Amino acid sequence: MNIERLPKIELHCHLDGCVRVETMYELLKEQGDIENIELEDFRNLASIMGECNSLIEYLERFKYPGKVMQTKENLERITYEVLEDMHRENVVYAELRFAPYLHMEKGLSFDEIMESVIKGMERARESFDIIGNLILIAMRHEDEENSINVAKQGEKYLGKGVVGFDIAGNEADFPPKIHEKAFRFAKEAGYKITIHAGETGVVSNIYDAIELGADRIGHGIAAIKDKLLMEKLADEKIALEMCPISNMQTKSVENMKDYPIKTFLDKDIEVTINTDNRTVSNTSLTKEIEFCMKEFDLNETDILKVLENSANASFANEDDKNKIKNIIRNI
Repeated sequence: MNIERLPKIELHCHLDGCVRVETMYELLKEQGDIENIELEDFRNLASIMGECNSLIEYLERFKYPGKVMQTKENLERITYEVLEDMHRENVVYAELRFAPYLHMEKGLSFDEIMESVIKGMERARESFDIIGNLILIAMRHEDEENSINVAKQGEKYLGKGVVGFDIAGNEADFPPKIHEKAFRFAKEAGYKITIHAGETGVVSNIYDAIELGADRIGHGIAAIKDKLLMEKLADEKIALEMCPISNMQTKSVENMKDYPIKTFLDKDIEVTINTDNRTVSNTSLTKEIEFCMKEFDLNETDILKVLENSANASFANEDDKNKIKNIIRNI
């Protein structure tokens, strides 16, 4: 099985974690934010190139993309390039997630941000025939009113590039249930729901996410601690968006030999494999799948099942979902 040529589906990918290093370097130099540093040295600042010692070290990499994702031109370009990079490894469908409020530092409005990202996504589809959609993120440490506003302002883009709603950030201190009103609004408005939960070992957050109407769970590693929860995920077909290399780097599990992806698959949980942050983690879907086959003994049958899970769990509209399902069936 040639993994690079294999048609693939990406369901958990943060736009700001995927900015090309070369693009970041170019734009930061134009803005005067970096001086006297060579590209290869900057690459070590923007990406985890070897061992990562902590979540803090991992998150330091995000200070660079935030500086260049503050103009309409840059947002459109970055979105286009992320999808172009995915196309190069035969990703046929991708859901990019981002927090619009993080891109207002230079005065952009919510609508300007949305229109720029959607324009980049539409251009990529025209150029590469890669289907893209957006998931809007609210930050869990912000007031619930902010989360509700993200969902309200994004509502008019549903069916026009936006498909989902999520929260991200400090999971340990800010459980999903404190944003209950935002999720209730989003669900009623027609968003599909995915919630970062169980990434840092908190089982109750996964239960809360399910109660809040989650169609998918971001990461969900902690489910391994609870047999009944695993049964619930399997029975209700709530897919897990697993991101193995990112989870390894952020020390989401103490020992990667305990990473539960194979167990979840064997228990008929709808596991999907994703990159989380392509640039920050110095990864790709090809690398992620090869890593899982090597480290967790996933075989070709497992990988084909993962791809089938990803197609079924996607938030694509019916026509696009049928298209990607047909691609996967014909592998």
